[in-house]
Amino acid sequence: MARSVRINGMARLRQRLEDLPEDIKDALKKGVRESAEAVRDDVKQHVRVDRSGRDDHHLRDTVDIRYEEDGLVAEVGWFGQEDYYAVFQERGTRRVPANPTLLPALERERGKYRARLTDEVRRVLR
Repeated sequence: MARSVRINGMARLRQRLEDLPEDIKDALKKGVRESAEAVRDDVKQHVRVDRSGRDDHHLRDTVDIRYEEDGLVAEVGWFGQEDYYAVFQERGTRRVPANPTLLPALERERGKYRARLTDEVRRVLR
């Protein structure tokens, strides 16, 4: 069961990335980082909280980002063993209704992602 989402930076162009100048790679990494942070922040904002304002098992505090492939791939979610219950938050149980936050956050960022990458590369090329 998924407790994280993965944001890929230019997966189809992975072979060509080796030939790109470092400043272009850095711009792409910055775009990936900004999108990953936006998804993480969106999840923090929408995770279920109780009446006292405390979140469900501190999920708001433990959502995190992992970077791979030298910063061109970001994975957003809950990675600790103690966060196994994030699946119950996302998908619900018989007694607790689902409150998905991860995939909706990714969907809200999807339209902005390409624009972020494009803007960062354009800044470098100017």
